[in-house]
Amino acid sequence: MEARIITDRQQWDDFIASSTCCNITQSYEWGTLGKRRGDDDVLPIGVVDTDGRLCAAMLVLAGRVPTLKQLYFYAPRGPVIDDPTSPALTTLLDFVKAEARRRRAFMLKVEPSVEDGDTRWLTALRQHGFRTIPYFSHPRHEWVLDIRPEEKELLAGMKEKWRYNIRLAARKGITVRRGEGQADIDAFYRIYQTTSQRDQFFIHNKDFYQDVLRLYSQDDRAVLFMAEYEGQPIAATITLCLGRWSWYMYGASSNEQRERMPNHLLQWTGIQWARSRGCWFYNFRGIPDVLEEGHEMWGIYLFKRGFGGYPLRFLQTHDLVYQPLVYQAYRRLLDLKRWRDERQHKQQQQKQPVKS
Repeated sequence: MEARIITDRQQWDDFIASSTCCNITQSYEWGTLGKRRGDDDVLPIGVVDTDGRLCAAMLVLAGRVPTLKQLYFYAPRGPVIDDPTSPALTTLLDFVKAEARRRRAFMLKVEPSVEDGDTRWLTALRQHGFRTIPYFSHPRHEWVLDIRPEEKELLAGMKEKWRYNIRLAARKGITVRRGEGQADIDAFYRIYQTTSQRDQFFIHNKDFYQDVLRLYSQDDRAVLFMAEYEGQPIAATITLCLGRWSWYMYGASSNEQRERMPNHLLQWTGIQWARSRGCWFYNFRGIPDVLEEGHEMWGIYLFKRGFGGYPLRFLQTHDLVYQPLVYQAYRRLLDLKRWRDERQHKQQQQKQPVKS
């Protein structure tokens, strides 16, 4: 077997889709989006056997630590290999190390799509020299719904209020349709900007989401759903699928007509679409790392939990260090950032009025 850069998109995506480690952020298209995200480079590295078939893969994003200006490698939900004890993983990591040496990358960061506590993976990563780190790039905790049951059973598994809100949205004049064309992308982005300002989170420029829909729609693996009231867009979602999995990737909601519950109907429509594509699981994505009331994502968690499902926690982030001195400086920066964030959080809590 040998490792090399894979240029066949279909071969890559077919392998990722069939793996137990399947994740959309290891798809070939996610690499194509690299320049939109600001990555220095993207390396789709695979290991092929003597018949030319893929047996391991890792989409590696090359980026820079802002303050240090040093290059590092990152594999979001990678590597993808069903058996971490296979020699294919060694071949894969040796190739990545050679690329890191050539490009002067100081580390490889991985966050495999593997459930927390998997002893085979933990042992294999430790044997290859990885170390755990308490900071994550990709949220470890996600909310997942098994969508294989019939629709009646899925509805029965929701909280009663959620079933009611799905019906209420239709009674209150909310309609959901599939978004098509530039006008709908423009409308989605306008609403998404409103959402990011209200809830204070980062979004990319409009071209990024336009490219997401263009790239994944090639095989009908992406859908934009628009919720409207009296012909005006008031909420929207983008959902992607690969293999047996689907992901609620982006959700936008305006400040108007929220009492008509468009978001409940949008999620149900996304679930129905994923089932029609043959998916087994609908991933609502991030929820709080610690499920305690008062967390800033608590409301998001309650919304997702209402549709039924279960929490899925992934392995801790692992780093493979190539340049120890640079890595030490990187860790000090992360520790300082956490200290500042915690201090700011405490100050904000102290400013909040005491409830009587």
